[in-house]
Amino acid sequence: VASLVPLIFLLFLGAVIIIPIWLRERTKQSAHQLISQALEKGQPLDPAIMRELTQGTVRQTQVDRPRRSLGSAVTLTALGVAFVAIAYTVDDMSFLRVPGFILGALGVAFLLLAIVDYSAKKRDM
Repeated sequence: VASLVPLIFLLFLGAVIIIPIWLRERTKQSAHQLISQALEKGQPLDPAIMRELTQGTVRQTQVDRPRRSLGSAVTLTALGVAFVAIAYTVDDMSFLRVPGFILGALGVAFLLLAIVDYSAKKRDM
């Protein structure tokens, strides 16, 4: 059972990363299909809708990037601390130290990215 924990962790981590990307791509594909169907039927497309579909998501991501980086930093750092704490308190779970340190390091990296993003955002304003 203990040998399955790293495998389950990696599968969970992969699912957390891959599923949102896959859902976002499906949403983009359905928007493109909707646009192509409207063009095939000869319906006029509102320029504001076209701008929102093509540029709105990019603009929104750039505005929210510092906030998302900070959220990722807090989450990953908390997970890292939890893994390391479990590894040191439970005797059979010493193998959780490595994933804990990796998650903690990723959390610190995202924290540094959030700091850089916030300073760039302030400079742009």
